[in-house]
Amino acid sequence: MKILGFSGSLRKGSFNTLALRAAQKLAPAGMEIAIADISQIPLYNDDVRAAGEPAAVTALKAQVRAADAVLIVTPEYNFSIPGVLKNTLDWLSRPPEPPFDGKVVGITGASPGQVGTARVQYHLRQVMVFMNAFVVNKPEVFINHCAGKFNEQGELTDEATAKVISELLVAMQKLKTRVG
Repeated sequence: MKILGFSGSLRKGSFNTLALRAAQKLAPAGMEIAIADISQIPLYNDDVRAAGEPAAVTALKAQVRAADAVLIVTPEYNFSIPGVLKNTLDWLSRPPEPPFDGKVVGITGASPGQVGTARVQYHLRQVMVFMNAFVVNKPEVFINHCAGKFNEQGELTDEATAKVISELLVAMQKLKTRVG
C-alpha cells in the first residue's frame, strides 16, 4: 500500500513533520509512506488556475492520484487548519479530476497543548466530506504535549504515541480494503 503524507507545518524541526517521519518507520509490512513537499504550492487564485494549473500543483495532484491513501499530520493554528495546508487542499479540490475523490485519508497531529489538534482534525474531516474522501474514524490520534515525545534527534520516543500511530496506519489499510 502506497501512502502519501503531508505535514501541515513548514517549520524546520516541526513536531508534525517528525511525527510523519515516525509514521514512515512504523509502517507495517507492505506499506510505504512518501512525504510530499507542499512548500512550493502557490496561493490559490482561480484566475491562475483558469490560465493553467501551476506545475507544483499538477505534480502534487499526480502524487495523490498515484497513492492508495493520504496521511495528513498537522498542527492546529488558531483552533483550525494552518493556512499552508488549507491552501494546498483548496488547490487539490479543484477540477479537473480532484485527486481526493474516493481516497482513504488518515488524520493526526502534534501539539504542545493538552487538546492535541482535536479541533483541526474536526475541521479537516469537514473539508474531506466536500472532497469525497473516506476518512479513518478510529483510532483518533491526538499527539498532545508533543515536545516531550521526541528526542533531540527528532525520533519518536513515546511508546503510547507510536502504538496509536501504528493503529492508525493499520486502520487505513483496512479502510482501503473495504472501499476499494
